[in-house]
Amino acid sequence: MMRRLGHPRHSELIRHYLPDLVYGANDGIITTFAVVSGVVGADLSERIILILGFANLLADGFSMGASNFLARRSYADAEERAAGGEAARHGLATVVGFITAGIVPLVAYLVPLPDNMRFPVAVALTLSTLFAVGASRTIVTRLGWMRSGLEMLLVGAVAAVVAYSIGALASTLTGT
Repeated sequence: MMRRLGHPRHSELIRHYLPDLVYGANDGIITTFAVVSGVVGADLSERIILILGFANLLADGFSMGASNFLARRSYADAEERAAGGEAARHGLATVVGFITAGIVPLVAYLVPLPDNMRFPVAVALTLSTLFAVGASRTIVTRLGWMRSGLEMLLVGAVAAVVAYSIGALASTLTGT
């Protein structure tokens, strides 16, 4: 099948927008899981996980996408009309990556599971997804998939430990 001019192949599109997708996915899953970890560390209600988790998911996802759009547009030549459309597509890719990966830590709180299994399942899903997103970076980098996956997994795990610890400390300091 011949490719029409001006319509890149699917793999070229993925390669073009992958940095935005990975950037969004990385921030989405880490910030949402930090909310989950902080709430669990503070020993607060699971309802709070869903409320704060979805608030973070949508507000921060929009913010990330809008920031990427504005940053890319500011680099573009002011006279170049297509720059705004291309910047918007990069911003949208960031939002899609953020929300797609960012919902993963909340899945364990949306499906029927015993209460004592929700956080361990959220941890397993989150760490698996962090590794997979990190490993997918090999499409555009020269790093191996194992190293790329482990790097992202480590960053996310450290952020989760920090959030959990702050939640536990804040709970102790406030007597909740």
